[in-house]
Amino acid sequence: MNEPAELNSADEAGGHLAGLKAELVKANKILVRYGIVDAFGHISVRHPSKPGIFLMARSVPPGVVQTDDIKEHRLDGELVNDDGSKLFLERFIHGEIFAARPEVQSVVHSHSPTIVAFGVVESLPLQAICHTCGFLKGPTPNFEMRDFAGDDTNLLIDSREKAHSLVGILADKNVVLMRGHGSTVVGSSIGQAVYRAVYTETNARIQATATTLGTIKYLSDAEADACEALNEKQVERTWQLWKHET
Repeated sequence: MNEPAELNSADEAGGHLAGLKAELVKANKILVRYGIVDAFGHISVRHPSKPGIFLMARSVPPGVVQTDDIKEHRLDGELVNDDGSKLFLERFIHGEIFAARPEVQSVVHSHSPTIVAFGVVESLPLQAICHTCGFLKGPTPNFEMRDFAGDDTNLLIDSREKAHSLVGILADKNVVLMRGHGSTVVGSSIGQAVYRAVYTETNARIQATATTLGTIKYLSDAEADACEALNEKQVERTWQLWKHET
């Protein structure tokens, strides 16, 4: 006897959610492996059937995240079911981006070292320098906390108001630097967000090295668009490799 359609649908939705949580656990460990996050930093993904909810670990180091650590957050940054878990102070980054950018499905916030360096050098904006980084088309915007909250903050995005200001600087870009802090990266999937976070740091290292050698030829906007169109088709390859390695 066939099961009712609604039960099959519920089972399928539950399986999708469980799979997404497992991918999020893997993503945390991949970001640690590639030096994008350490004890600090976080990645989120939009709920597969509830766009007003996102999944993110409670406040634990990324390298030790397990499935049970993944919690459902509302877009205001608070838990759907408050179980007393300690949450990341900067969870508001994720909620405000998901609210403003319906196409975004995953967000990474990190403090990788070369990115922090570019965030404090006003004379050298980060921009696409190699074919794997077309998503960095044009100078990468840099969020200056002092412009929105004065010069006496701890630089953390620890409120919805600060996160809203950050989203305004991110605008329609894929990456925003944060002066003295790190960066935030968005993607259409967990795999793409991780790819962009890893290759943003890679691009920064290459760019920093190239500045010691001579004048740099950056990707043109047309080249960046063409590279990104191709690389979007290759994200799954890197994602499968990274999951296998982790």
